[in-house]
Amino acid sequence: MTNETTDLDLGDDLVITKALRQPAGGSGTWVRGRLHGHRFDALVFPGHAENADWEFADSQISKLWIQRIADKQTVFNWDRGMDIPAADEVAGAIADFLAGGLADYIFAD
Repeated sequence: MTNETTDLDLGDDLVITKALRQPAGGSGTWVRGRLHGHRFDALVFPGHAENADWEFADSQISKLWIQRIADKQTVFNWDRGMDIPAADEVAGAIADFLAGGLADYIFAD
């Protein structure tokens, strides 16, 4: 990793702007937010997917889109499989950070 990613203190500026449970009895929640100069949308579930291939990094996230705010570039997209891999180390670090705890944060009791 470069100094750019090892010096990241991800999470300090995490802002959840919307969390909307799916209608009609769906168990997933759409989460929108901002983190480290990026915006994201994620579909997060309280449990793991029936098919592990649909879930990003064992995270309970089946969809994750990340966009760099400065230039509106999509820098990562997972939609039950990798569509756009991390464009750079920062995008990868953000995806990993969200995978590591977004579901726990959203579904905390």
